[in-house]
Amino acid sequence: MALQARDAQERKRHGRHYTPPELARFLARRALRHAPPAAMLRVLDPACGDGELLLAVLREIAANAPDVAVQLTGYDLDRRAVAETVGRAGALGVEIDCHTGDFLAASARLGDGSFDVIISNPPYVRTQQLGGATAQLLSKQFGLRGRIDLTHPFVAVAPRLLATGGVLGLLCANRFLTTRAGANLRRILTGELTPVELYDLGDTKLFAAAVLPAITVALRATGPPECRYVSVYEELGVEPDCATELFDALAGERACRVGAGGRVFAVQVGVLATGDARAQGPAVLAPAPTAPVAPRADSRPVDSARSERHGDTAWRMSRPSVDQWLGRIADRTWRSFGEVARIRVGIKTTADRVFISDRWDHMDPTPEPELLRELITHHDLQPWRVATGRGTRVLYPYDLRQPRRTPIDLAEFPGAAAYLRSHEQALSGRRYVLDGGRQWFEIWVPQRPHLWGAPKLVFPDISARPRFALDRSGAVVNGDCYWISLTDLGTGRSATDLAYLLMGVANSALGLRFYDAVCGNRLYSGRRRWITQYVGRLPLPDPAGPAAGEIVRKVRALLEDGVAVADSGIDEVVADAFGVSVDIADADHR
Repeated sequence: MALQARDAQERKRHGRHYTPPELARFLARRALRHAPPAAMLRVLDPACGDGELLLAVLREIAANAPDVAVQLTGYDLDRRAVAETVGRAGALGVEIDCHTGDFLAASARLGDGSFDVIISNPPYVRTQQLGGATAQLLSKQFGLRGRIDLTHPFVAVAPRLLATGGVLGLLCANRFLTTRAGANLRRILTGELTPVELYDLGDTKLFAAAVLPAITVALRATGPPECRYVSVYEELGVEPDCATELFDALAGERACRVGAGGRVFAVQVGVLATGDARAQGPAVLAPAPTAPVAPRADSRPVDSARSERHGDTAWRMSRPSVDQWLGRIADRTWRSFGEVARIRVGIKTTADRVFISDRWDHMDPTPEPELLRELITHHDLQPWRVATGRGTRVLYPYDLRQPRRTPIDLAEFPGAAAYLRSHEQALSGRRYVLDGGRQWFEIWVPQRPHLWGAPKLVFPDISARPRFALDRSGAVVNGDCYWISLTDLGTGRSATDLAYLLMGVANSALGLRFYDAVCGNRLYSGRRRWITQYVGRLPLPDPAGPAAGEIVRKVRALLEDGVAVADSGIDEVVADAFGVSVDIADADHR
């Protein structure tokens, strides 16, 4: 058991999560549908693990094209995995050319167009685990940009190794569909290959890894004008409306609800909209700016598409009814959230057990009270209001009068100095803090200290539904939340009105449905990521118009006059502001 536990830890550390047989068969079947006609198919798995994907290809060909010969090649760093692959193939009377070693290093020695099929579940290892030096080396070697994980170079080498007409069958984390860090994969899959099938497998738990999986099938050739896009996520409180198996439903042509493992999943079917020249969508679908633009005197809509760069836009599913709904919203969009508001993440201490507590009164030594600031975390947030009361406070060692990070003088705060020195060994061990020019007792992301006292909108990073709340307490915001300072929105009543407008749209039914249609980064159990790049895309109507004024009036009545949420009518006025119905009344949007 101890050996098995160590093996599991090693697999996790190196990003090795072996493909379950049923999922391997589905991936092999979908990839082989697009394989070039040939008397022999040359098949590569660059991270073969226990050989499940290669054997799935072998079985599919034997069942459906027995006259086609197969040449199987595999690589893996794990010597025992390679031996297992060879042994499993040998038991079937098949020989696999399987190599122990670093495929990325070996790939330079492989000729262009060496394979007809590449089928892969590459290792998923984040930049933090790779190390900065290794990540930079891989980025330079394989032409990658920004933050990478180990999946990126494995995919980057595929176009060169595939023969003309060859096919890539890729299983990887679905976050590449929507995150900025996934832009590398999106660029490769649309710039050097042509995606033909895409399956967002969502929270099906078809894969043992913590990440949610996706399958992409792409060609080293010009493919059909549309890429089939299927997504599947659990839906609560509903019954199945079809009797097919889950994998059969994924291969089907219509949206349905299917039961599997005691759960019900909504299968949606559409085509891929990448945001590039082959699939232009409404301007509102373009990536949000990273910083707000200055207010304009006119009220004409901003064309956000001007900032679009190839691969930067999140991929989404296109369906006629939803596209029409989004188009109507785009027509009435004044600006996006990202164009009017600077969206900041909360503080990150990287030593929460030292800096954050709800038992400061029991500490000895005890930091000075003026340095212990009330802390808002995701536990404290409801739609519209902050409900603090857990007594959680953060030791915030900065001068709150300063707009820039200005650490306190420990000589002026003997209690805090004594407390921090009691943890000095642990705090000094944070080399990245010291290497960043910080003092040993500082936190990693302090944000703008002087803004904490101003009113702000706060919302959690992860939440099933939007929970945008207004805080006037002067509390600090934790790193599991994001915030917008009203000082960035204007002054006086105008800033408050714009904040109310932002809250009204974000917390509405339309805001949630827009998120799902455009951003779509969902996690297990229906949770969603409400991070800057997604919230920045939410639309706003013209604040000077009567429709926006009605939204502001409804939000003010809720927050200042005590009107109940159920009686507020906010969902209706937000939908009216964009000229759409509260619900998207079509069967394929769930």
